[in-house]
Amino acid sequence: MTDNQIEFSWRSQLAEEFRQPYWESLADFVRTEYVRHTCFPATEDIFRAFELTPFDKVRAVILAQDPYHSDGAAIGLGFSLSGNKKAQPSLRNIFRELESDLGVERKHTDLSDWAAQGVLLLNCVMTVRKGKAGSHRGKGWEQFTDSAIRHLSAQHKGLVFILWGDYARAKRTQVDAQKHLVIESRHPSPRRAHEGFFGSRPFSRANTYLEKMGKAPINWA
Repeated sequence: MTDNQIEFSWRSQLAEEFRQPYWESLADFVRTEYVRHTCFPATEDIFRAFELTPFDKVRAVILAQDPYHSDGAAIGLGFSLSGNKKAQPSLRNIFRELESDLGVERKHTDLSDWAAQGVLLLNCVMTVRKGKAGSHRGKGWEQFTDSAIRHLSAQHKGLVFILWGDYARAKRTQVDAQKHLVIESRHPSPRRAHEGFFGSRPFSRANTYLEKMGKAPINWA
């Protein structure tokens, strides 16, 4: 894993991170994990969120914790699945809220079209060992992705940050809420969705704000 894998506009923004001691340690850890264990996503997809959503194209950010840890699911985009695989429970609830909010019935589980429109689907921890959720937390990914969030907050104006669940909501300290819209709710997981995720209308709220800021709305369909 090297910084050369990262899309150019992001690489220039995050150049200082690649000179920090934690980055070398993180890169060594990830390389070792991928040699010794099955890990996700595939090495070529680790930085896919940055590749599909360059720094200057970001309009909205959706934060997830870490990638899916089952075979053939993770593609380097938060909540997104490869191909048109059956939606995981949290993604099913996201689609349920989307239909309630905008009347949009979405089946396709690959969210690359959202990323191409400027929705950064960022896993705060960008890799995981097969079958072991959270196995790569605390190794340096959080420091790296926190920096990405801070750069977006500092250098853009009028972004939408969508924070679902306590883990993502803790990242609001990285965002200047005077310059951006922060939408917070419970996580869309089956255990939490009925405690405030359903009915939170994040998709329409995001589009209303983007239009108010003179930006095109996102086609969530």
